[in-house]
Amino acid sequence: MITKSLSLAVLMTVVAAGAAEARDQIRIVGSSTVFPFTTRVAEEFGRTTNFKTPVIESTGTGGGFKLFCSGVGVDTPDMSNASRAIKKSEQETCAKAGVTEITEVKIGYDGIVLANSKAAPQLTISLEQLYLALAKDVPDGKGGFMPNPVKMWNEISPSLPATKIEVLGPPPTSGTRDAFNELAMEGGCAKIPAIAELKKTDEAKHKAVCQGIREDGAFVEAGENDVLIVRKLEANKSAFGIFGYSFLDQNRDKIQGSLVNGVEDSYDNIASGKYPISRSLFVYVKKAHVGVIPGIPEFIAEFTSDKAWGPDGYLAAKGLIALPDAERAKVREQALSFVNNAGM
Repeated sequence: MITKSLSLAVLMTVVAAGAAEARDQIRIVGSSTVFPFTTRVAEEFGRTTNFKTPVIESTGTGGGFKLFCSGVGVDTPDMSNASRAIKKSEQETCAKAGVTEITEVKIGYDGIVLANSKAAPQLTISLEQLYLALAKDVPDGKGGFMPNPVKMWNEISPSLPATKIEVLGPPPTSGTRDAFNELAMEGGCAKIPAIAELKKTDEAKHKAVCQGIREDGAFVEAGENDVLIVRKLEANKSAFGIFGYSFLDQNRDKIQGSLVNGVEDSYDNIASGKYPISRSLFVYVKKAHVGVIPGIPEFIAEFTSDKAWGPDGYLAAKGLIALPDAERAKVREQALSFVNNAGM
């Protein structure tokens, strides 16, 4: 295990070796869902302090961790936005590269929505129906599985639209995709007895069946650009898009969310956990860069201030669902102490 002192020594060696390249600006990568929140904090931070405005890149959660975990030094990111918790495998990658102390900052909640154009009818759908529409393989009725044959929504239920299934969604590198697989696909999968039985005999096969998304054109990987998805939904009234609630909230003049299991994707329903596709959002901080790259403690202090992430803060106006008061206080304390709590 690389010690804290060694991590710092590595960083200082890199800084000394490349003093001309040393930076005085925080660098953040990661989730496209968290990107608008971090960007808003960065704007406020740059405007109200003597530090430079941080540079933020939307790479997707998985892509962000790959960059974040590449090592310690001024040529690596200081923070990574994430729309899911860091995986054990990513922590191991970090540790091998000398990134051994990471502070996890849970910034709030978000819901994943299935949205369509406001010019089309609002969809009411269950998690089971959503799974049957998007699953790569489905039960064949003979104890096995077959490629999903469903082409139209109303083939699943007469209550669904008589239109072709076309859903634009995030790629596998996205935290939104990971969360959608876990919450929506597995949630719907659990309602199907034939697949529930599989979990008792072959857990790996069960996971593959439950999280496998079809590749025959019904689901279209639209990259990390949620703006592009909204434009496509405006152009195609029968298409649906998968992304975070916050982005829906910013575009309600153009698009609408579906009712999932009869529940609206509202702020209160997501905060209470009533909405079935809800998740936590995070920012991860590389502790070895604290005190070396200017402004990291001050940036985290701004992010975790009530005026930013509180229920009435400026991030609520961007669609962030605030943590309960007691949890916010605990997270802020840990964040400002830069405790090594990732994955705990």
